[in-house]
Amino acid sequence: MAAETAKSFRGEATRRRIVEQSAAVFNRHGYSGTSMSELMAATGLEKGGLYRHFASKQDLAAAAFDYAWEMVSEPRWRGLDDCASSLEKLLLLVKNFVEQPPRTLPGGCPLLNTAVDSDDGNPLLRGKARAALDRWRAKIADIVHQGQQNGELRGGIDPAAVAAIVIASLEGAVMMSRLEKTREPLHVVGEHLSVYLQSLSTEGL
Repeated sequence: MAAETAKSFRGEATRRRIVEQSAAVFNRHGYSGTSMSELMAATGLEKGGLYRHFASKQDLAAAAFDYAWEMVSEPRWRGLDDCASSLEKLLLLVKNFVEQPPRTLPGGCPLLNTAVDSDDGNPLLRGKARAALDRWRAKIADIVHQGQQNGELRGGIDPAAVAAIVIASLEGAVMMSRLEKTREPLHVVGEHLSVYLQSLSTEGL
């Protein structure tokens, strides 16, 4: 029993290492642009070693996306639980996104990359990206809704629309920053979003 447990633990550790080392490759080159030889070079395993832990390249790509999205998402939500108000949470979320180190994961935002790369050609990865977007949008909308219930944010605003504006603005800035190789678009969008979010406050009405 102890031997089987140790073997299982080693297997899980190897699987996670494969995912971590493959995530950067998929994020830089996309699913179609990533070859098995590149995955083998990144992980140090032969094709059989990879397929011992994953049923297919697509199975590995899906696990790699989940890991990549978790890796870039966690810093964006850091500190929000310590905020005193919903507005503070929204402002910190934008600040965290804008100030997040550009090389948290090589290749940029996995959501943007996967959405563009998969489009209609890979339903599994497209579904992964869509689910991640839906969760992100729902979390922001929930913060706005809570702010409305607490009387902090104006009741006439649509929480889902606020979430869409925030996400579209930030992801668009990421695209521009990558093309122009400067974080200036992120800083500009961050400043404008801060002004927009503060305008939703009930203070001053």
